[in-house]
Amino acid sequence: MQRARRHLLLATGAGCGIAGVGAVAPLLASMAPGRLARLQGGAKRVELDRLAPGEHRVLQWRGLPVWVLRRTPAMLDALARGEHRLADPMSVHGTTPAWARNRWRSLRPEYLVFSNVCTHLGCVPELRLDAGAGLPPDWPGGFACPCHGSLYDLAARVWRNMPAPDNMPVPDYEFIADTTIVLGVHRD
Repeated sequence: MQRARRHLLLATGAGCGIAGVGAVAPLLASMAPGRLARLQGGAKRVELDRLAPGEHRVLQWRGLPVWVLRRTPAMLDALARGEHRLADPMSVHGTTPAWARNRWRSLRPEYLVFSNVCTHLGCVPELRLDAGAGLPPDWPGGFACPCHGSLYDLAARVWRNMPAPDNMPVPDYEFIADTTIVLGVHRD
C-alpha cells in the first residue's frame, strides 16, 4: 500500500512540475519584447561611408527621427562663433550624456548624431543653412522649428529665450569603425 502511495505521489509531483513549466513558459514568453519592439528598440548599426561633408541622413530609431549630420569645417567654425546666443552651450542641463557635453555634442566633431525633435512640443525642426524669412540676418546655420520658432545651432543646442527649454536629445551611440556607428550602445 505504501509503495502504491509513493508512486502516486511521485506521479502527481511530476505531473504538477510539467504543468507548472507549461504554465510559466508562455508567461515568460509574453514578457519578451515583440518583433516590432526588437526592430525599433535594439541597437542599430549605421554606415556613414557615403555621407559627404554637409550632408545628413535621417533614420527611424525607437520611433523617433534620428539625424546624422556630417559637418563641414565651416559648420564647425560656426559653432564657436554662436555660443554667446545659446541657453546651455555645454549641455549641462537636460538629458545629454556626459560624453556629449562638449561644443560639438558628439564623439567626433565631424558627425552630429541627435534626435531631431523640438524640446518644446515635439515638432520636427528643419535644417536651415542660410538666413532667410524669419531668421536673424546673421544666422550661422542650424535648425528652426516651424511651429513655435525655436532656433538651434548646428550642434542641436537651443538659443536663449526660445520656447524650447532644452537642447535636442543625443542618443547613446559609439563608433565601431571609422565610418560605422551603433545606435543604442555606448561604452566609456
